[in-house]
Amino acid sequence: MLAYVFWHWKQPQTAAKDYERRQRAFHAALAAAPSPGFLRSFSVGLSGAPWAAGGGDAYEDWYLVQDFGALGALNEAAVSASRSAPHDAAAAVASGGAGGLYRLRGGAALRAPGYAHWFGKPDGMSYGELFAQLAPVLDQSGAGLWMRQMVLGPGRELCVHARAPVSLPAPFDALVVPLRPAWPALDDGDTEPAR
Repeated sequence: MLAYVFWHWKQPQTAAKDYERRQRAFHAALAAAPSPGFLRSFSVGLSGAPWAAGGGDAYEDWYLVQDFGALGALNEAAVSASRSAPHDAAAAVASGGAGGLYRLRGGAALRAPGYAHWFGKPDGMSYGELFAQLAPVLDQSGAGLWMRQMVLGPGRELCVHARAPVSLPAPFDALVVPLRPAWPALDDGDTEPAR
């Protein structure tokens, strides 16, 4: 499972309520007419991520797809047919944005994470060691581990999505960002396992 992650922020003169309404309309249009391989999307409000609005108030959209082919289909579908007008209306009030590509590497893909723990791989640690050290944390907390792909995106290399803050073992040093659900309103228990 892959995720196209899009960080974006509103123009100063746009009310947050209007901005979120436009964002929700786009997500709803995509859910109503999904592209091949599209699984689902969710959006959260956040602040404190240096790569999004300079650490100010921003939004983080996650578009989950089956594979790289589905990512291309999503790219085309997002701005066409019934999704075009909602996409353009949302984009018209955005001040800026940045995107990244992540793959689920362990645990579960939460539908409504409450916290994102962003960090890099410690120097000298292999990915095998990293995954082995984090596996118990993911199992105990019901969290999911996402890993950036092909160095695409301004965010840190790894992200643990969890319902509540988790304690990562040493030597992991994470930036913990509280998330506020913006789309959709779902049961926090809904998850999908890593593939």
